[in-house]
Amino acid sequence: MRPAWGRISRQNTSNGGEITWCFSQVKGSIEEEVAEAADIISCVEFNSDGDLLATGDKGGRVVIFQRDKASKNAVPSRGEYNVYSTFQSHEPEFDYLKSLEIEEKINKIRWLQQTNRNHFLLSTNDKTIKLWKVAERNKRPEGYNLKDELGQTRNKTAIKSLRVPIFQPMELMVEASPKRVFANAHTYHINSISVNSDLETYLSADDLRINLWNLEITDQSFNIVDIKPANMEELTEVITAAEFHPKECNMFVYSSSKGSIRLCDMREQALCDKHAKLFEEPEDPTNRSFFSEIISSISDVKFSHSGKYMITRDYLSVKVWDLTMESKPVETYQVHEYLRNKLCSLYENDCIFDKFECSWSGDDKHIMTGSYNNFFRMFERDNKRDNTYEACREITKSRTVLKPRKVSTGGKRKKDEISVDCLDFNKKILHTAWHPLENIVAIAATNNLYVFSSKD
Repeated sequence: MRPAWGRISRQNTSNGGEITWCFSQVKGSIEEEVAEAADIISCVEFNSDGDLLATGDKGGRVVIFQRDKASKNAVPSRGEYNVYSTFQSHEPEFDYLKSLEIEEKINKIRWLQQTNRNHFLLSTNDKTIKLWKVAERNKRPEGYNLKDELGQTRNKTAIKSLRVPIFQPMELMVEASPKRVFANAHTYHINSISVNSDLETYLSADDLRINLWNLEITDQSFNIVDIKPANMEELTEVITAAEFHPKECNMFVYSSSKGSIRLCDMREQALCDKHAKLFEEPEDPTNRSFFSEIISSISDVKFSHSGKYMITRDYLSVKVWDLTMESKPVETYQVHEYLRNKLCSLYENDCIFDKFECSWSGDDKHIMTGSYNNFFRMFERDNKRDNTYEACREITKSRTVLKPRKVSTGGKRKKDEISVDCLDFNKKILHTAWHPLENIVAIAATNNLYVFSSKD
């Protein structure tokens, strides 16, 4: 079954600046207790103006949603999206040299800046990156000389006059076609792609290397970071995420499994093995444990829209770094600190290795990331407030307001709280995206997509 796609509309609030979420509509069915593996959403991404929202799943499919024009122009405007296009981006493959199966799962989607009426996006699985063109067609040519209306070749002797083909209106059709295929450049699994602000190049990163590509050249890429040791037994860390600076085309950042972030400047040297800046926070000795190295691994790194800050997500927290200060983060937000006492059981069920993403709001004043039990967390940077919300079937009734949730860690539990022992670790929100211009967020909860919006 295809994933269920939610549609949410906004509701005004004057509750001291608190965000109020209100459900409007859901597409498909969310009654399935167990989602098919191919339907599980693996990435979510808005385009530069937020009118298009793309999702990729483990089945190698890309679904693009377009914002409803009536809801956008309404007063107040609402965030409602309808299915715009669906296509199969990747197919399962097999590497015969290494006897490895290559999954069709979409790891990342990145939109290119729109320069004409067509849209372009990059999608990648573990090994192959593809550039897709998404175009609309509402006219078709008719009146060919050598072909009839069915496309069959005419008898040339029966052609007595020359006709000029004309374009006739037709029902709107959205076509997705592959324009470039970038393959055979990564030995290890690709975990990140990022489009440069010069609109000509992009980077792709795997566990040990980062490559720089030109969007027009498919058979050549430049290796700009290589942390593979001569002896693999000496390997101590891997690359977990990488991203270009939003304004400076020569700068990019990458994070590691050791909890460090390296800022590199391509003007210094062609191979950026030596970083320009190293962002790393000293470990608190009082919290040292067997799991310290695992939970310090950074799963996502994102520059702010202004380019002055970046956020990193490790297992238990989100940290905000000022690019001018390497010694420690300027802000730290605990996502689910109540799980620190449960790291042993989380290690046994492999949840401790989950890779959570994080997102900036368009004005860089809010941060969002996911958690377990289909919870997602919102942090307000100005007043240091935070809220926990749940994406669940109970909110799919029309105009339902989403209420903040709280987790009880022990003692007497209040009526509206949920015990930490009752959290469902099979329900997790790993992938989130924030509209670049408005307070509209997209939440991927297993095979369901929820979209919420608000207006202060």
